[in-house]
Amino acid sequence: MHRAVAPDQMHQAEPAGAIDFEMIFQHAPVGMCVSSNRIIQSGNGALAAMFGYAQGELNGRSFSVLYPTMDEFLRTGDRIVPIMNARGRYSDERIMRRATGELFWCHVTGRALDPGQPLGAGVWTFEDLSERRPVSAELTPREREIAALLVDGKTSKIIAREMDLSPRTVEMHRASLMRKFSAATSSELVNKLVGAR
Repeated sequence: MHRAVAPDQMHQAEPAGAIDFEMIFQHAPVGMCVSSNRIIQSGNGALAAMFGYAQGELNGRSFSVLYPTMDEFLRTGDRIVPIMNARGRYSDERIMRRATGELFWCHVTGRALDPGQPLGAGVWTFEDLSERRPVSAELTPREREIAALLVDGKTSKIIAREMDLSPRTVEMHRASLMRKFSAATSSELVNKLVGAR
């Protein structure tokens, strides 16, 4: 004998296959988007709000609008490809730009839907780190990129290789970062970059 289900309980009685994934995507607590060839196909409300855009305003736009400069957008793409080719996913913490021009630290994670096309169709998440890690110094584009790689635990030698720079150039930028953050050692610099007290 079947028990009658009240109309207000019908949502709860739906089978697991009837989950509204669009609703989950739109209400996720982190910024999310589906992209293809670095163009945002569909972004959720958290992504739009984080970057200071209206709901849906980022759809159809290049990821480049989220970067401080076009050079940083292009160089990050170059850096992502070999890592995505090796792992099928990518994750880092980097400085990004809101619609207002404000810069902020952001944790970015992505996965290619087709491992053979690392910058093709993919799913990306963005987490705003600004509350615990403010951007507290005026940095050049290169300094922002090197700061992100230092936070990721990379050595000057690895950074130089990944960015196609000489180790001496990386050391010059690291020294500039240490001055700007009043850091006496590399570990103190990293602590200040990650917002440690």
